[in-house]
Amino acid sequence: MAVALAITGEDGHYNGRMTLFVVLSCMMAAMGGVIFGYDIGISGGVTSMEPFLRRFFPDVYRKMKEDTKISNYCKFDSQLLTSFTSSLYVAGLFATFLASPVTKAFGRKPSIWLGGAAFLAGSALGAAAFNVYMLIFGRILLGIGVGFANQSVPLYLSEMAPPRYRGAINNGFQFSIGIGGLVANLINFGTEKIEGGWGWRISLGMAAVPASILTLGALFVPETPSSLIQNSSDHDKAKVLLQRIRGTRDVQAELDDLIKASIVSKTIKHPFKKIIQRKYRPQLVMAIAIPFFQQVTGINVIAFYAPILFRTIGIGESASLLSSVVTGVIGAGSTFISMLLVDKFGRRALFMVGGIQMFVSQMLVGGVMATQLGDHGSVSKGYAYLVIFLICIYVAGFGWSWGPLGWLVPSEIYQLEIRSAGQSITVAVSFVFTFIVAQTFLSMLCHFKAGIFFFFGGWVVVMTVFVYFFLPETKNVPIEQMEKVWKEHWFWKRIVGEDDEKIKTQGV
Repeated sequence: MAVALAITGEDGHYNGRMTLFVVLSCMMAAMGGVIFGYDIGISGGVTSMEPFLRRFFPDVYRKMKEDTKISNYCKFDSQLLTSFTSSLYVAGLFATFLASPVTKAFGRKPSIWLGGAAFLAGSALGAAAFNVYMLIFGRILLGIGVGFANQSVPLYLSEMAPPRYRGAINNGFQFSIGIGGLVANLINFGTEKIEGGWGWRISLGMAAVPASILTLGALFVPETPSSLIQNSSDHDKAKVLLQRIRGTRDVQAELDDLIKASIVSKTIKHPFKKIIQRKYRPQLVMAIAIPFFQQVTGINVIAFYAPILFRTIGIGESASLLSSVVTGVIGAGSTFISMLLVDKFGRRALFMVGGIQMFVSQMLVGGVMATQLGDHGSVSKGYAYLVIFLICIYVAGFGWSWGPLGWLVPSEIYQLEIRSAGQSITVAVSFVFTFIVAQTFLSMLCHFKAGIFFFFGGWVVVMTVFVYFFLPETKNVPIEQMEKVWKEHWFWKRIVGEDDEKIKTQGV
């Protein structure tokens, strides 16, 4: 059964349709995004709940409730509290490098399954925690799950998707992150009202629901054609699968490209050594730059600590959680819009629009907080709502630009022989800087105060300029033919082209 959307490659090279089989498989795989988003949203919410703080972080609770001399910007400054949030990303960093050989040698499915299983165990441990060490160990298991899922799911989506709809389908990963965050914010808003102070256990334990779906679903989805060809000599099996997911029997052109890519891939014994070669320099730069820039947009400041940030400006506990729900709706909605636009207008256009939008809104938020919020007291209700509105504008800008495209672009630019290694580098860089931002933000907020928004706004300018000059457009380009965009780019062709000339000269 297939949805009647006929597709070909940009040059009419590939045939096929967007089939229901692909849609359902990708929806299940995208649950890897839901578990990631749920964790981001839930950790930010529970760390603003007073019963949770009183039980696990009493020093923070005391500063918040009793210390009238401490600055508004410093009430939540605690390395132990930030360790609760950031320990996940340290575990994820190591897990993604472990996931790379698993994904390459055994396929995308096993990595997705392992990610779901580890996250399931972590959610159970977190919900049952009776001391901070048990809580953080649960976070480490969650990190292992996220590390495996973030390494394998974007690859799975890119390899299953038809070229013309690859952007929309892969943006589904960020959309799933947004949905996970929104659900988490809604659950936090509800559990905060539970009498007895144990609602945080439900918040942490409910992570088991998407983790269970991912773990069980991974047993039933098909492996990708690329992975089948890479790990088996039975090309007929891959052809049958390709015919099924494309909804046509005429898949020989795409199959031939996959086989050629696999032959090259099998000659590479050490992909991490391979990716540092000159011919892969553009991909390596993007593997590092894009996830770095994605983290220094400041989005995780909003995602992790939005309830805390809203409480800093004087909004109550329940209202701050409700405000996080609003930003969650905006984020998920804007990412859905990105899914509709990315393959029509391209990646670069969305990067540009989103970058300008984020910069302007961050400057305005910083300006309001600098002029209206001192070390003590709170801002007026009108200015508090203005800050929430501006943060929603910022979240929308991220939601249709750096949010989904920060995962889409890296997952589609690698040749098969470096694809698993490249994705691991992307995820690892993301985890490293997510950890740094998560671990330092509350201290930076204490010292920079409103200047924190100008700090991240400056980085948004840098990344927008970088994209304008150095990132080529990749829409509608078949994933196995992606290397040509670098050879045609005004800057990268000097590096990749020179390498090709050296190979030709040596061959002569």
